[in-house]
Amino acid sequence: MENKVALKDIAQLFLKIGTIGFGGPAAHIAMMQQEVVEKRNWLTEQHFLDLVGATNLIPGPNSTEMAIHIGFEKGGYKGLLFAGLCFILPAVFITGIFAWLYKEYGQIPEVQPFIYGIKPAIIAIILGAIFPLAKKSLKTVPLFFIGLLVLLGALLQVHELYLLFGAGFLALFLSYFQNNKNKSALSFIPITIFQITNSTLLSENSAHLFWIFLKIGAILYGSGYALFAFLDTELVTTGLLSRQQLTDAIAVGQFTPGPVFSSVTFIGYQIDGFKGALVSTLAIFIPSFLFVAFLNPLVRILRKSVLFSNFLDAVNVASVAVIIAVCIDLGKETITDWRTIFIAILSITIAFGYKKINSAFVVIGGALLGYLLQFI
Repeated sequence: MENKVALKDIAQLFLKIGTIGFGGPAAHIAMMQQEVVEKRNWLTEQHFLDLVGATNLIPGPNSTEMAIHIGFEKGGYKGLLFAGLCFILPAVFITGIFAWLYKEYGQIPEVQPFIYGIKPAIIAIILGAIFPLAKKSLKTVPLFFIGLLVLLGALLQVHELYLLFGAGFLALFLSYFQNNKNKSALSFIPITIFQITNSTLLSENSAHLFWIFLKIGAILYGSGYALFAFLDTELVTTGLLSRQQLTDAIAVGQFTPGPVFSSVTFIGYQIDGFKGALVSTLAIFIPSFLFVAFLNPLVRILRKSVLFSNFLDAVNVASVAVIIAVCIDLGKETITDWRTIFIAILSITIAFGYKKINSAFVVIGGALLGYLLQFI
């Protein structure tokens, strides 16, 4: 078991990442890798990679669950809560401000000039962190080819859940023929979420929101786009929210730091004010804490199993391939002119050449360059 660290250190780290963590789950995980593996040596490269792979196999926001995993590793159940809450709260607070402005004035502040420069810088941060993870995960020739297959599937928009489990089971299939002496079988333990009774303090709207977002948090795999589809079905088609409000909510979640699931804070506020925002936020993140508390102790145990170790190795490779595919898609969307090319090249040079520079400076530098270069 890894050595424990002070809760205040866990809180400070994840407050920082939650405050400057622009760019979605891949960027958040890249920042965590830089902080907890390279700078602080809290986790080994291999164990961090195992946690990334395990996180991709359960529902919920991947980067939030990685924060919770790391908190649990370094501070037990208290660390789990501190890491998760400190990572989530900055995004919830900032999103809450946007939600209030939107409800009062019908629009959100213009931030596009800054996002224009942040996105190319985020790609550099992701690539800088994913490179050592890729080297660590590609242990054998079969794993290299599994990674290529997953990358191709991800670029062809195959659902990441099929890719991750498909990679794992393909590795098991190959392992069966390579090592017949191991006849152990995998067993999967179903995860159960205990029901929470409705509080009499909640309005009908807030109680309804609680159950909607608890369900989504417990079953949702995939990106913010998958969240959009769920919310469209649950809220727009039932008349609780307009499609424009939903689109604006997802946009706020995308351009604010921290998890995109903070979009539900915005949505809850539009439907039932502060109480709706609080209930919605709690509900969508509760399953992540429960899943990680259940899964984390199993990761080290399963790594010792030859059969499951092969499965986990393949899932790790698949996770890296999916993140690379995210970078490629993000690059096609954002690196479109000489300004973004310049920001991307400069950011990549810094990310690979000056690894000790905090990723926050790369993000801030990208934002400022994006704003200033538009005047040229």
